[in-house]
Amino acid sequence: MTFSLHGQAVSGGIAIGRAHLVSHAILEVAQYQLRERDVAGELVRFDKAVTTARAELDALRSEASVPGAPAELSAFVDLHAMILADPALTDGVRDLIRERRCNAAWAMVQQMQQVVDQFDEFEDAYLRERKQDIVQVAERVLRVLQGKPRKLAKRKTTTDDDLIVVANDLSPADTIQFKSLKIGGFVTDLGGTTSHTAIVARSLAIPAVVGMLHARPLIQDEDLLIVDGTRGVLIVDPDSGVLAEYRLRKTELELDRSKLKRLVTGRSRTLDGEDVELHANIELPEDAERATEVGADGVGLFRTEFLFMNRDELPDEDEQFEAYRSVVKTLGDKLVTIRTLDIGAEKEARALRNRAGNRSAPNPALGLRAIRFCLVEPQLFLVQLRAILRASHYGRVRLLIPMLAHAHEIEQTLALIELARMQLRESRQKFSAVEVGGMIEIPAAALSLGPFLRRLDFLSIGTNDLIQYTLAIDRTDGSVAHLYDPLHPAVLKLIGQTIQSAQRAGMPVAVCGEMAGDPKLTKLLLGMGLRQFSMHPTQLLEVKQQVMMADAAQLAVRVARILKLDESEKISEQVDKL
Repeated sequence: MTFSLHGQAVSGGIAIGRAHLVSHAILEVAQYQLRERDVAGELVRFDKAVTTARAELDALRSEASVPGAPAELSAFVDLHAMILADPALTDGVRDLIRERRCNAAWAMVQQMQQVVDQFDEFEDAYLRERKQDIVQVAERVLRVLQGKPRKLAKRKTTTDDDLIVVANDLSPADTIQFKSLKIGGFVTDLGGTTSHTAIVARSLAIPAVVGMLHARPLIQDEDLLIVDGTRGVLIVDPDSGVLAEYRLRKTELELDRSKLKRLVTGRSRTLDGEDVELHANIELPEDAERATEVGADGVGLFRTEFLFMNRDELPDEDEQFEAYRSVVKTLGDKLVTIRTLDIGAEKEARALRNRAGNRSAPNPALGLRAIRFCLVEPQLFLVQLRAILRASHYGRVRLLIPMLAHAHEIEQTLALIELARMQLRESRQKFSAVEVGGMIEIPAAALSLGPFLRRLDFLSIGTNDLIQYTLAIDRTDGSVAHLYDPLHPAVLKLIGQTIQSAQRAGMPVAVCGEMAGDPKLTKLLLGMGLRQFSMHPTQLLEVKQQVMMADAAQLAVRVARILKLDESEKISEQVDKL
């Protein structure tokens, strides 16, 4: 019987293949009572299972570091190792075994649920979603206790049909195996745009739909599936007509992608001669190679949080310097824009747990995060500034400051940058002049650009946060995700005003949020006057294609009319016609 299900589209494309169901160990746990004399043995069995799980993670860490593995996997494995080592999880299991004389597997599920319930109390959606890491670590231990290894076996597939992985959720351990298998797509009941599955799917360019809620129980092994990662649709057992249509669309998409590779060396210029800079967003030093492979004009956003997360000790100046320098040297004479630490809210750093910015807050997204955190931790901030300045000696570097809203924040930041320069001079460290820019991601910043234009060298519009703060919408919250709207007239006015004000002042301005990487919005942004885009490397060639087919002058006239509209639906209709 043919039916379709809908979820969150997190990685575009079309996959057609046979379902491979990944079992959910937690659903298979039974409780039984132990005799008093067996409790000690059960504790030993649990400790051995934890040791085995830890060894598995060590092995996975090695696999995650091999060439071709997504760079994000190492961080995920480190996070799981940290959770497994946390006494809040394992000590509670031991206590339950002793006090209730219950089997280790059941005790593990109970303790896991208690820890997960604490995550449910977080207001921030990203942090709530991290409870799945707790569940995945518990599952790993449970599988050892149950003697059920979780492996994706190699399967025979036809030339056209790939393997579609269907699961309640997927862990980093699962995704590491995908590199050696013919995986066509991912489908999960849980997850959102920031889940492991979504991140890895995008890095591997594999179609994925997550947050399907009840897909896993409705699908059987070997069911024929169509995964539409662009529309967020899963079709189960399609009829011949639907199957033929999607096979044709899949072939057309693959042909288009192969043609895009020809654009790598092409100049990013509109039909009427306007040059447009296309930069890459990166999170890890290894990502710099991807940026060069697709012909990026530089790095428009180097997120530095990876150095601080999933570790117990803060990175020192030399470690940071080496990471920044490696990216700068990889890019050669191309520009590298390094964003200073944007910790807080959805990004938790274990090494900063006892610092002001990582203390619990009623609403973390509106609390002490990004530059606010750095200004109350000046010594930590100075270490990073010195490391970035030292890296500037090896190429073209710019500093980007996140979450600025007030003139005094700009002044304090510039003062600390100057202090970092002075400290480097005193220690006779080499550095070069760097431009300093600010991110426009708070509506207040977009509406009061004067201090930014007078004191900074460039601007970068972070549309992800700008949209969320403007509309009061958390796009990772499924109950309100449908209200997250990049084409809301208020959002477009803020972006348009920022671009126009910067142009009048002769200041460079870029967009580095997800809007910049959406080819459906490229012509809209060009018509608004944008000439600098920054996006994930996998999106760059599609955006370049749109740029090369656009007439900027004509678009300016048409977009000016669109921006006068005051309803999102009408705006969307007109944007589709550009």
